[in-house]
Amino acid sequence: MTTRKLLASLFVSIVFVTTAAAQGKLAEEADDAFKKGFYFNAIELYKKAYTVEKKASTKAELIFKVGEAYRALGDAQQAAVWYEKANKAQYTDPITYLYIGDMLKQDGKYAEAIAAYNRFKEKKPGDARADASVAECQQAQAWKDSPTRYSVDPEVLLNTPQYDFTPAFADKKNEMVVFTSTRAGATGTETDQIIGESFSDLFTSSRDRLGKWSEPTKLPITINTPGNEGAPTFNAKRTMMYFTRCPMEKKKVYGCDIWVSKKVGNNYAEPVKLNLRPDKNDTITIGHPTLDKDETMMVFASDMKWPGHKGGKDLYMVKLDKDGMPTGAPVNLGEVNTPKDEMFPFVRHDGSLYFASNGRAGMGGMDIFHAEKSGDSWTAVDNVKSPINSSSDDFGIVFEGEEERGFFTSNRPGGKGQDDIWRFYLPDLVFGLQGTAYDKASNQPLAGAKVSVVGTNGSNFSAITDDNGGFTFIENGKDRYIKENTTYSVLVEKEGYLVVKDQVTTVGIQESTTFVKEYFLQPTIVEGKSVTIKLPEVQYDLGKFDLRPEGKDSLETLYQTLIDNPTIIIELAAHTDTRDSDARNLTLSQNRAQSCVNYLVTKGIDPVRMVAKGYGESQPRISDAQIKAMKTEEEREAAHQSNRRTEFRVLSYDYVPKAN
Repeated sequence: MTTRKLLASLFVSIVFVTTAAAQGKLAEEADDAFKKGFYFNAIELYKKAYTVEKKASTKAELIFKVGEAYRALGDAQQAAVWYEKANKAQYTDPITYLYIGDMLKQDGKYAEAIAAYNRFKEKKPGDARADASVAECQQAQAWKDSPTRYSVDPEVLLNTPQYDFTPAFADKKNEMVVFTSTRAGATGTETDQIIGESFSDLFTSSRDRLGKWSEPTKLPITINTPGNEGAPTFNAKRTMMYFTRCPMEKKKVYGCDIWVSKKVGNNYAEPVKLNLRPDKNDTITIGHPTLDKDETMMVFASDMKWPGHKGGKDLYMVKLDKDGMPTGAPVNLGEVNTPKDEMFPFVRHDGSLYFASNGRAGMGGMDIFHAEKSGDSWTAVDNVKSPINSSSDDFGIVFEGEEERGFFTSNRPGGKGQDDIWRFYLPDLVFGLQGTAYDKASNQPLAGAKVSVVGTNGSNFSAITDDNGGFTFIENGKDRYIKENTTYSVLVEKEGYLVVKDQVTTVGIQESTTFVKEYFLQPTIVEGKSVTIKLPEVQYDLGKFDLRPEGKDSLETLYQTLIDNPTIIIELAAHTDTRDSDARNLTLSQNRAQSCVNYLVTKGIDPVRMVAKGYGESQPRISDAQIKAMKTEEEREAAHQSNRRTEFRVLSYDYVPKAN
């Protein structure tokens, strides 16, 4: 069963047409009970009518109606059982297969539900509901298999085997709640004919510093009556409580209204009914209030046929005056609503709207949806998905201030009984950074390198690589080194090596991640000698030393190396092939080396950090004899190109950067 049937039928509407066949007095009483929303009573009456009915077709119809009543109560398992019984009894309408699929879906049995929908499609091939329902099951399974980051758990100390639902924060510290319950001790002695349990009352509880909830106590008789009270909400100062009240009179149907009571300390004044009812029809249901942050308007649920009504229960908005009372006519929320039911709205601090609906693609029963504020209404409705939603009924979400945590209500497995209060929170994303430093020349792990990290959040930390070249930034005591929505600059350095810079970011990442990096540091000294480091090809026209545009691009590597290593002084060397005279090649290489230095000076590099040196053809990588022995002209030309190179080596680390 589910809370959708509480508060005097403020929830799902199920209508069936009585056949013209003679029903008998018991069946007529059952139909009357069903129409009034007294589903619990209707089930018992239908079962009794079945036992005395003789006609097979009528017996099948009575079985079907038992299934309908269980469906109205939200008891998916029993509803499916009785629909199957109706099929075996030769009930003629194939709608049973569609409803069996719905009940299996609500029970989380998506594969079986799809099979039932396909059976319905076979019997009614032109009915689009089958394909739509199959698609919903497939989507629900995908959401279940890939849940969002939220974590959910039942709030055990607030729940009982009865109905416990729709908590609201009742103090500014958010340490006290008021919620709805049908637990033992509720006001009045009558049984609710809708669900067969006690009428609901409002209870309160507070939690201590350890998060333990006190034994819930019932609010005073100024609030609770022998009828149903529930679905509370408070203004920002927690000085006014709005709630839903549905009067009770045996065998009569009344609607519900929103009431408000001023709170002084822990006491509540006599409540006042809000004037929202458009006419004198006392069967209209109005309830589930929520206020915006500025307390200038209220959103609520109702089945009143106000302009724009989509069907079932819609969400409406009404403006509030400075005393928190409605002013003007309610306005239908338009595209938020569907032909079915929208209920249990909650307006968050940012103006976004959360609500429950069974009229949109969901996971089974009632699902919770989110909509963005747009002017005076809301758009971009989206299912909040698993794990807040499940195949069961999920509704009545409330956030704890601006935090990503709060409560919602669900009748999913794992609770104590019927509807239960569940807590949810968004756990912190967990990030880490680890890696290994290597000697680029030997590819061996580099021990003793310093890894420094600076975050855009102001954090600054470092580590020395171990004997295996490894480093780790995971846990920092009870904290973490790497945080959400932060970009980190990484610097890896060791004496005798060029530094390596990197960047990692957690901005936009929506799942916990450990960044694993490998850093290869270029040695500048090996066995006491400077190491020559080849640059990307610096291109010139034949026989010339003027830098071509592509050559300037190639020097960006060296420019960045000088920026990243601000104390190095280098020799920048140019080499030629052997296909001209020694003298000309020496001059050409010297001019080419100097052109590189001159270009870097124009980019802001101090000329004292660079020594231009032309080596001509004196240091070929590949000798003329080796080139001559090559088989093809293509190979020989590639060898000459290898000899035409620009290199640098670190002469010292003695440069002192100038103060800006």
